Amino acid sequence: MNNEYWQEDLETMPREQLRELQVKKLRKTIEICLKSPFYKKRLGELGITPESINTPEDIRKIPFTTKQDLRDNYPFGLVGGDLKDAIRLHSSSGTTGHPTVVVYSRHDIDSWANMIARNMYMVGCRDTDVFQNSSGYGMFTGGLGFQYGAEKLGCMTVPAAAGNSKRQIMFIKDFGTTCLHAIPSYAIRLAEVFKDEGIDPRSTKLHTLFIGAEPHTEEQRQRIEKLLGVKAYNSFGMTEMNGPGVAFECKNQCGMHIWEDNYIVEIVNPETLEPVPDGEMGEMVLTTLDRDMMPILRYRTRDLTRIIPGECKCGRTHRRLDRFKGRTDDMFIIKGVNIFPMQVEKILVQFPGLGSNYLITLDTEDDNDIMTVEVELEELSTENYPELQKMTREIQRALKDEVLVTPRVKLVKKGTLPVSEGKAVRVVDKREGRQ
Repeated sequence: MNNEYWQEDLETMPREQLRELQVKKLRKTIEICLKSPFYKKRLGELGITPESINTPEDIRKIPFTTKQDLRDNYPFGLVGGDLKDAIRLHSSSGTTGHPTVVVYSRHDIDSWANMIARNMYMVGCRDTDVFQNSSGYGMFTGGLGFQYGAEKLGCMTVPAAAGNSKRQIMFIKDFGTTCLHAIPSYAIRLAEVFKDEGIDPRSTKLHTLFIGAEPHTEEQRQRIEKLLGVKAYNSFGMTEMNGPGVAFECKNQCGMHIWEDNYIVEIVNPETLEPVPDGEMGEMVLTTLDRDMMPILRYRTRDLTRIIPGECKCGRTHRRLDRFKGRTDDMFIIKGVNIFPMQVEKILVQFPGLGSNYLITLDTEDDNDIMTVEVELEELSTENYPELQKMTREIQRALKDEVLVTPRVKLVKKGTLPVSEGKAVRVVDKREGRQ
């Protein structure tokens, strides 16, 4: 095995061969899909068969699949394999109606684990490492996905699960943890607890962090690296596409390689749904190519990103996704302006006196929409009124320049805003009819 690649033949496969492999796998995927109630009807009405596909671009003959399709066909309407061969299912939280469910065969679990092992190996993790997982286990894919991948790689694994930061730190120290999986907001919380406990993270063996599951800026990543003394690599995944591991950064940290032997990626204009050229921002659409229980065709992820043009210095031929701008369904509109929470975060991280926790509240006063940004202070005392007023004005000015709307800014004591064990809640919309 080459010391840089987990599967060198696949990771460095010439683009034309990769396209041929995609066609072969897509035909098999369609064959399986035609056995599911949902796709049998949808594809059958259009006369789409495996023979309809001769190039990866022929995928455009197939209609999009949406989250609502999964909910409407809950729980097993998209299952094309034999359910007796299913060994696991995962689901989303389902807070608004039916959850989205994905069913896995043994092959699917093994393929997923191999992808995560490939990702971990790519950034330098080896079978001599100790891997600690601070993601929740259970129906959430982040826990078991990384668990199986780390075991496939041969790491000693510490399934610490979410929360209990003091115990997380004890495990890192006592077990010699070298690699950690955490969502970005929790990684910063962990750094705060290290500081509260009087422990320098650099005194531990921790050197690599995998972050994902919630949008974050490059500035936030760099802050995490500085606070914990690690290299932090961006990870992308979603339940509908298996879970974590769909795309991952290499050591160059210049975009996430999306594994095109397992997925076909399209970037489309979210309004026209037409493909956009590489380098242009749009909504990501994904098709699974290596699932034999519940493959999904042309899934509208709602994530906004772009394909980074050009080749990566690491030698891998799989294309790279840029950092996510946000989601089409995370976007909110105020005073006719489209705003993403990450635009606000991009500004807040530039002020060293601020903590990582913030909340955007949208409300209506006298028939006018009002945007309020509350952010916790890191060090500055809330009693230092002149300094707080000065910082508030500077933040307000910077936010207006970025989002073209003048928000109210409130600086609050550390620990004031709610903290979630899962993905951080960044926007609360109290406007009538917007909940």
